[in-house]
Amino acid sequence: MAQRRFFKATRHHSGVGDYLFDIFNYTFLVILCVVMLYPFLNQLAVSFNEASDSLRGGIYLWPRAFTWANYEHVFGEASIVNSFFISVLRTIIGTLTSVLGTAMVAYTISRKDFVLKKFVTIAFVLTMYFNGGLIPNYLLVKELNLLDSFWVYIVPGIIGVFNLIVIRSFIEGIPDSLFESAKIDGAGDFTIFIKIVLPLSLPVLATVSLFVAVYQWNSWFDVFLYNSSSANLSTLQYELMKILQNSNASMSGKTAADAFANANASANMVSPTSIRATMTIVASLPIIMVYPFLQKYFVKGLTLGGVKG
Repeated sequence: MAQRRFFKATRHHSGVGDYLFDIFNYTFLVILCVVMLYPFLNQLAVSFNEASDSLRGGIYLWPRAFTWANYEHVFGEASIVNSFFISVLRTIIGTLTSVLGTAMVAYTISRKDFVLKKFVTIAFVLTMYFNGGLIPNYLLVKELNLLDSFWVYIVPGIIGVFNLIVIRSFIEGIPDSLFESAKIDGAGDFTIFIKIVLPLSLPVLATVSLFVAVYQWNSWFDVFLYNSSSANLSTLQYELMKILQNSNASMSGKTAADAFANANASANMVSPTSIRATMTIVASLPIIMVYPFLQKYFVKGLTLGGVKG
């Protein structure tokens, strides 16, 4: 009761300050939301607007001349369906293998009884600061016979060093008494990892999974390097990049007036601006749909270590 009276008195004493702070805080958050959401909503409006009308400018949050032509042009490419399937498959398999492999190594180097703990940790961390470069990486992939192969998307990313450090730090926060009790009951390291570490590490694993999934979904440069000659292994991002390049090439050498006149001649004509906006929506939508299901784990994972028990 005494604490309640003190809290009420303190709040009453600083009521004006709290009120002003709330106004400033809410105003700032609203402005921040608008600043963050406007570019995406603007691209969404442009993607649903006719290319000829978009060239005039003035498209903000709502399409002025609604059309499906931009999406029809993008999905009208024969390779889009197969590349979409490859991207989904790559994201799922790449995320599962990377998170599982990284978590296993993180559990190993988090154990105090692991003799080479310090050496292995330093060896992994050094790879974050020193890289062989593009040509050595290409030669390594070639020697491993991963060129023109789906597994070139998976194998090089099985262990992520930054994610390794994050997961290891979380596992080190798990009480040792849990591991000791499990070992007394006869459990081995693999059983402890599956039945204790993974369930307790769900927040950090969900956070890392989102990072890896976004990387796998958005990656296209490795397709260009290793699988550019294999059309059946092309990803959605790489195909969208080629569509944008073709659109830019078709518009090169034309003035804005020529482009506007040609666009007016055909309502279904697209422009680099409309294609770019459509690509942004197509590439972002799957991640936006997945994020709400991981949000609670993601927020919790980002705040790990903020308060020590």
